[in-house]
Amino acid sequence: MFPAETDRLRHLRPVLELRARLFAVCRAFFAERDFLAVETPVRLPAPALEDYIEAEPSGEQWLRTSPELHMKRLLAAGYERIYQIGPCFRQGERGRRHLPEFTMLEWYRLHADHETILADTVALLRQALQATLGKTVCHFRGQDIDFGGDWERLSVAEAFARHAGRDLDAAIASGEFERVLVEQVEPRLGQGRPTVLDEYPLACSGLSRPLPGRPDRVERWELYVAGLELGNACSELTDPDEQAARFAACAALRQRENRPVYPLDEAFMAALRQGMPPAAGIAIGLDRLVLMLADRDDLADTVAFPEG
Repeated sequence: MFPAETDRLRHLRPVLELRARLFAVCRAFFAERDFLAVETPVRLPAPALEDYIEAEPSGEQWLRTSPELHMKRLLAAGYERIYQIGPCFRQGERGRRHLPEFTMLEWYRLHADHETILADTVALLRQALQATLGKTVCHFRGQDIDFGGDWERLSVAEAFARHAGRDLDAAIASGEFERVLVEQVEPRLGQGRPTVLDEYPLACSGLSRPLPGRPDRVERWELYVAGLELGNACSELTDPDEQAARFAACAALRQRENRPVYPLDEAFMAALRQGMPPAAGIAIGLDRLVLMLADRDDLADTVAFPEG
């Protein structure tokens, strides 16, 4: 081991100890609520088809970008409350907010919607802060974030109008949605308290259920703290025909842009066709949560060996 790495690992120990406490809190939280801890495959013949998430090849298969589709197969088989903590991989993602290998927490409930998942999330994060920091206020990026009070809630359309002076649908039509979101909206979210950004456009939400009476919006929200996205939740799409159409649209987009088009996950589609009750779930990047709790600025400072 090189001397510089030895010094880094010695100085990193308080963060790794905080990380271990956080993971223990998460497992205790779900055990108290009768969630089943599950493990699903990491190496897949068919990663989820998503517009702008790239899977890491592994021989003739791929490393998972998320355990979502396998966990939904468990939902279709009648598992009512499940969660998983485990590694995920995304190609080409390396920076202060991204690692090519990272740890994801995902949980799902049958007969629930995105509002139920929000209640879970509020309770989990308040418990996590109290257990790791001894309070429900976290100092991060130069400000105190209060998780104990009311969280801010904005629709994506409201956030675009307030923080970018833009009409959401016009930004989508012009192909500027992602740029405006990242450059103008996200940095202004989660100031002083968490922000729940909800009512996402259907155009960028391939696995979420439409809002009643609003087919162009979905029951999906994301959580932000001091401009950093921590989690992505939704009421799950359970209509197999609609899901097949969305996967086909994603495949066509990827093909037009000369990016890999992954095989369709036929086992997942078969589970949907057999019938999946209403369900909801969330993915939270635990490395980012450690980053926040430890008040660090680089995800590499939340894991022992960021390069594998």
